Amino acid sequence: MDNKWIRIKGAREHNLKNIDVEIPKNTLSVITGLSGSGKSTLALDTIYAEGQRRYLESVSSYARQFLGNLKKPDVEFIEGLSPSIAIEQKSVSHNPRSTVGTITEIYDYIRVLFARVGKAYCPKCNIPLQSSTVDEIVDNIYKNFNENARLYIFAPIAKEKKGEFKKELHSMKISGFKRVEVDGVIYDLDEIDSLEKTYRHNINLLVDRVKLRKDNFERIFEAVELCLKEGDGFVEIREMDKDENVISSQSYSENLACPKCGYSFPEINPKLFSFNSPYGACSECHGLGFKLEVEPEYIFDINKSLEDGAALNMGKDTFMVSMMKDVVRSLGEDPSKPLKSMPSKVLNTLLYGTDKEIDFSFSKRNGDSYEFTREFEGMVNWYERRYKQTDSRDIREWIERNFMIQKTCQACNGKRLREEALSVRIDGYNIYDLTEMPISEVKLFFDALKLSDFEMEIAHELLREINRRLTFLVDVGLDYLTLGRNATTLSGGESQRVRLATQIGSGLTGVTYVLDEPTIGLHQRDNDRLINTLKKLRDLDNTVIVVEHDENVIRSSDYIIDLGLGAGVNGGKVIFQGPTNKLLENSNTSLTGKYLRGEKRIDILDKKRVEKNSSLKIIGAKHNNLKNITVEIPLGKFVVITGVSGSGKSSLIMDTLYPALQKELYNSRVRPGEYEKIEGLEYIDSVISIDQSPIGRTPRSNPATYTGVFDYIRELFAATPEAKIRGYDKGRFSFNVKGGRCEACKGHGVLKIEMQFLPDVYVTCDVCKGKRYNKETLKVTYKGKNISDILDMTVDEALDFFKNLPLIKNVLQLLQDVGLGYIRLGQPATTLSGGEAQRIKLTSELRKKSTGNTVYILDEPTTGLHFEDIKKLIKVLNILVEKGNTVIVIEHEMDIIKNADYIIDLGPEGGEDGGYIVATGAPEEIAESGTYTSYYLQQVLSKERISK
Repeated sequence: MDNKWIRIKGAREHNLKNIDVEIPKNTLSVITGLSGSGKSTLALDTIYAEGQRRYLESVSSYARQFLGNLKKPDVEFIEGLSPSIAIEQKSVSHNPRSTVGTITEIYDYIRVLFARVGKAYCPKCNIPLQSSTVDEIVDNIYKNFNENARLYIFAPIAKEKKGEFKKELHSMKISGFKRVEVDGVIYDLDEIDSLEKTYRHNINLLVDRVKLRKDNFERIFEAVELCLKEGDGFVEIREMDKDENVISSQSYSENLACPKCGYSFPEINPKLFSFNSPYGACSECHGLGFKLEVEPEYIFDINKSLEDGAALNMGKDTFMVSMMKDVVRSLGEDPSKPLKSMPSKVLNTLLYGTDKEIDFSFSKRNGDSYEFTREFEGMVNWYERRYKQTDSRDIREWIERNFMIQKTCQACNGKRLREEALSVRIDGYNIYDLTEMPISEVKLFFDALKLSDFEMEIAHELLREINRRLTFLVDVGLDYLTLGRNATTLSGGESQRVRLATQIGSGLTGVTYVLDEPTIGLHQRDNDRLINTLKKLRDLDNTVIVVEHDENVIRSSDYIIDLGLGAGVNGGKVIFQGPTNKLLENSNTSLTGKYLRGEKRIDILDKKRVEKNSSLKIIGAKHNNLKNITVEIPLGKFVVITGVSGSGKSSLIMDTLYPALQKELYNSRVRPGEYEKIEGLEYIDSVISIDQSPIGRTPRSNPATYTGVFDYIRELFAATPEAKIRGYDKGRFSFNVKGGRCEACKGHGVLKIEMQFLPDVYVTCDVCKGKRYNKETLKVTYKGKNISDILDMTVDEALDFFKNLPLIKNVLQLLQDVGLGYIRLGQPATTLSGGEAQRIKLTSELRKKSTGNTVYILDEPTTGLHFEDIKKLIKVLNILVEKGNTVIVIEHEMDIIKNADYIIDLGPEGGEDGGYIVATGAPEEIAESGTYTSYYLQQVLSKERISK
């Protein structure tokens, strides 16, 4: 066997047409092709899945049940495959405890660094804490006090504590001590038996009085040793004059403690800096940085009265509503009035309760009534108490869903750690300060860090590892992120590049890496750094296989596999495989090659716009890194938001504008990012986000059901003579409800068989043979086809079949227009790519009757799309705009940007250096603006001019 190639023979997974593929090892290879042509199937579901499966087979069956299982892909054989790692688009983690720092393990190294060379400060006095041995304390006494000084050596017993201290004073006497200082006055122990228990006292035991001379060294040593024992590790040395007035004093501790207030610090170890450890986490939020709290705004609709249902998610005649009405009456108001028309005291009392008793009466449905008197605790307190006390998971989820939001923890201010952890500093910064800096600044901090020779000997390896991993994050274009950024807030592309940096940091060799579109969310400016990182991974003697459409990545690859010719059932064939330069040189049938060679291109469309002369203006946007910006978006236009990675595009559109419009238009409970106000709402009536998330989470969802065309088809079957004779309505032809579906498989068409140590097996239902319906339902036909046959048709086939039925034809025509003629009507949603799912959603929108006042928002819609798919996407988006709607797209793809009516360019950099508007206007204006985007846009527009 030739060990220099990965050879795949007879790959038939999903739509792959029994293909043979060869990939040279230790190269950067790109798999490309139309959306749905089988790229991810080949890379992830075949190559990666088989590599993982072979690894799992090497572990015991007991271990496999914890590791999970992978089924064998449908392939004849794969040889030359090394252990494989997939770096996919999906989010790194859904765990709120995961951060960029923890995923890359940089935070773990920083924790150790702080534990070993950090300097602890008193959280109260903000002065450095000290710890000393007896030898060091005595040496300091001789250094800090003058010879022959009159020294009083005290053991601190109590600081600002209430009590009589009878036991302590008695213990001092029987131990042979003679004098004690209480609240600044020195007494003989025989003079004092107890103290006033209601006052706070300061008690210091006088262990010895001695002159500071060399011949008293042993005496001072013993006195200090005794003080540390009696004073829980503390000793105070005072120089006194003859009248016992203090000349100077010094405090010492063998513990890490504050010399001023005596604050004792816990043991400093790496766990202290972990918010995932009970030892280091904030005790209030348990290291999450936030708490779920009842939100007063979610309890009442102040536009209604209590009698009309002002208490949200609660019936009008419940016991609690009856109590609230009595509260309102007790305050002299009428419960039939809207809450907003009452004094603020009324709403405040309903929310937070009363401090005096109120007379309540409640009438039961059977006519009985009873009266009682008590305080009213308030709805906020009531929901919080129920949430804490209930044992019912359903009730807790109900309260969470309807009345609670995440609020920053007040104890730690969202910093996750206990006070002591935040009091340890390196060069003036605590560990939280570092995690909140952009990674580029963290790298500069560690590059400039000066440590003593002793500290450097300890920290040398830690600093090397930290700097190495930070460099990898910068190299993949993530220098604008912070180490404290929650993993759940990362985009698919950011997640993928974080994992990529982690893998490079691991230094593995001889591995097959499979990446799924690592350029997602990456500005053209940062592409080179990513490409260099991929090459670095390859140069470590790894095989790097990338599913990608980006032109720069394709041109930089060593080897290319182009799949097609079409997508879905028309795809799954190898159109070209070989060195990349051969694809660029030769004339062949590869669609990718034609675009790369310039034989095909994406033109700027002729636009027919309805001029609206109105705009949507968001004023004072400050979310994340946005710098209090005001953004005006012209309506009825194709608007593109662009800028380098981390410049604030998603913060502006997805985190601020979209939720703000949802809240204003639909009364949604989503919380938008901080902004002052929005103007122009009167010009729009709806907002819709069209993303690449699946159209459904189960195989039951499919293109026919999602677009609504299946409703028309079921109505058509219910109208056939056979169905009427049998008394079947349209519900009979649904596979989701009892009646017409096969009950053996519940309409799935397949049965799931659990295999314990092996992967679950899905087998075709032996009753309906995968047709989903029972025999009687399948006897009803239209033009010789039963309902199962229809679901098995492609869009192209169905369009021809239903060409004389306008309602069905129109929806199918739209699916074909967006390039989805190849998908089957009943194709499970779980098998559709992100690009296919997005275009199905677009179809669903296109078929609706447009008011012309809708705002459509798309975040990186070109993800997973080939040049040819992008061409179709631009046409579809243009149709939406020509109906008078506004389309707002966050995008880096230059073919989309050049087709915009209006561009808003954010920057100039990412992270803290971003969040500004650096340019606005038409593509030609942006090209002359001097921004990073302008440089690449200028190149694209000049090519356009040359070709014309």
